[in-house]
Amino acid sequence: MIGVPFAYILRNLWVRKLTTLLTAGGMALVVLVFAAVLMLAAGLEKTLVETGSHDNVVVIRRAAETEIQSGIDREQAALVASRGEIARGDAGQRLVSKEVLVLMVLGKGPQQQPSNVTLRGLSASGIALRPQARLIEGRMFRPGTAEIVAGNRLAQGFPQARLGGSLKLGGKTWTVVGVFDAGTTGFASELWGDVDQMMQAFRRESYSSLVFKLAPGADFARLKTSLEDDQRLTVEAARETLFYHKQSEMMSGFLSVLGSIVSTIFSIGAIIGAMITMYAAVANRTAEIGTLRALGFRRANILTAFLCESLLLSLVGGVLGLALASLLQFYTVSTMNWQTFAELAFSFDLNATVALQSLLFALFMGLAGGFLPALRAARLDIVDALRAT
Repeated sequence: MIGVPFAYILRNLWVRKLTTLLTAGGMALVVLVFAAVLMLAAGLEKTLVETGSHDNVVVIRRAAETEIQSGIDREQAALVASRGEIARGDAGQRLVSKEVLVLMVLGKGPQQQPSNVTLRGLSASGIALRPQARLIEGRMFRPGTAEIVAGNRLAQGFPQARLGGSLKLGGKTWTVVGVFDAGTTGFASELWGDVDQMMQAFRRESYSSLVFKLAPGADFARLKTSLEDDQRLTVEAARETLFYHKQSEMMSGFLSVLGSIVSTIFSIGAIIGAMITMYAAVANRTAEIGTLRALGFRRANILTAFLCESLLLSLVGGVLGLALASLLQFYTVSTMNWQTFAELAFSFDLNATVALQSLLFALFMGLAGGFLPALRAARLDIVDALRAT
């Protein structure tokens, strides 16, 4: 039994280089758009998830979705901070940080466009709980002073937040004494300072959140239930990774839906282009199809051959589109987090899931665009096809 003429498929793609490149190029541009939006959503989720540590626990006011919306009074904070499940440092101190978050407006870029930024007041323990943050310029702020340090991504977009700059916030002038690198985490888009100084400057009577490290062997589920069932408290607890993951759901979901809509619109054009290309290929190769049929290739073989040709075209376009999309990883996007309403900088992230979804999307376009032309090629009559010139 004669099989599918794969050699014929490859030869035709190679001989018709210009047509192959134009069709694959059109699909590559659609895959580029599709992958770019998925990479945006993946980059946002990665940034927020990596902000947290699995061993850290975040405690906020019950029903508050973010630290900005939360408020925990000093008495409740003291009760939480006294829990035995909290880990201790080398010096025996409890690794717990009572923190306050404030949103302030700063001028962004050369145009000084107003944008919300997050100020985080924290203690020395709070710094120890974020080992991913390391100083790259200057020094860390001193407790009891109006000094702050800035995340490197924030400092890139806000000139006044760079080393040596000064900011007038909450009736005080704060001096930027250091810049820290927090990798791809959301901390890189924050300003840090002494919690007591910030509470005084912004007239805060309660903390926004408590962050602590879970002691080895401590049962988080039991701790969570105990805290949330305590009648003296009105708080809820979550592992830091899950806490920040939830904050990415709304925006990453929107980006995914938006990407699907845009990509669907663009893909219609790409499918039509592939269909036109394959119909033209069938028309130009009618005699060749007749010869293949005369040699013993069945209709199913012809159908499979032209479908494979279309799928191979789309695969080339998908790989090319992914190659172009990979260049986006060198760019950083800065936008507002819809749940915290604060500035957040993150990068495009091309992971295995995004790559697989993009290639499957490309193959779908090839299948949709090549099926009808392949069916037409398979239905050609042998005699009529051989008579074609």
